[in-house]
Amino acid sequence: MTHLTENKKAPAFSGNDQNGNKVSLSDFIGKKVILYFYPEDDTPTCTVEACNLRDNFSLLKKNGFVVLGVSPDEEKKHKKFETKYNLPFTLIADPEHKIIDKYGVWGEKQLFGRNYMGLIRTTFLIDEKGIIRKIFLKPNSKEHTKEILEAWEEIEK
Repeated sequence: MTHLTENKKAPAFSGNDQNGNKVSLSDFIGKKVILYFYPEDDTPTCTVEACNLRDNFSLLKKNGFVVLGVSPDEEKKHKKFETKYNLPFTLIADPEHKIIDKYGVWGEKQLFGRNYMGLIRTTFLIDEKGIIRKIFLKPNSKEHTKEILEAWEEIEK
């Protein structure tokens, strides 16, 4: 579980996207950022989440959001995932866990009664000034866009 809290500055980061381009959080100052961490490309739940964001991408964009996905996968695997599902947003490769560790989303998980270390699916909504406004500790992959838009509506009230 992340050590970060809402209404604090989001940790700065940079990494390479699926095309080998360097991407930094500072590139998006002045924009609202959906920074979502997911365990692995092309796995069932991760694909559902990515496709939900893809299917609603124009709505998110219309509301001023940029979408950045981060997983421990390599750039090549991200490129395959992007191509296979026609994903219109940036996927950042973090095989060395530099960003993952800064955001505190690596931890103990359980599957079929077995404990292991892995990425804990988490989404951060970051405002135009780089402040974390909402943290989704257990995003609903099928309804993630709806969750994001409803949360932002509450933030703006």
